[in-house]
Amino acid sequence: MARRVHPAAPPLAAWGAGLLGALYLWRTDPHQGGALLPRCPVNWATGLDCPACGATRMSYDLLHLDPAGAFAANPVLLLLGVPLALFLSGRWLAAGLRGERYRPRFTPAATAAVLAVAAVWAVARNLPG
Repeated sequence: MARRVHPAAPPLAAWGAGLLGALYLWRTDPHQGGALLPRCPVNWATGLDCPACGATRMSYDLLHLDPAGAFAANPVLLLLGVPLALFLSGRWLAAGLRGERYRPRFTPAATAAVLAVAAVWAVARNLPG
């Protein structure tokens, strides 16, 4: 018989992994070369910036209370992606702590909006100039 996992276990594990990543990033400056940090596979393969390029630098800057640096690294991800991620992961954690399973449901319009913003941002940030 399979053991049941408490609904709070997955979000707590995700938040814990995020905290460990943040602790590592706190001491590892992605603005300096030679750090053991992953490179964007899209940028590596194509030389283009994906919609999330700059997320590591943005996160480092936020951890060091530098909102201007975070904005410079990826303004769209900072202003739209971070709040959305915090909202969804917070709801996931709150539901888990109540003993409920959280399954977000996205309308086709919401999904299309997120994909459209990502596509427009990917094109805009790769335009010359």
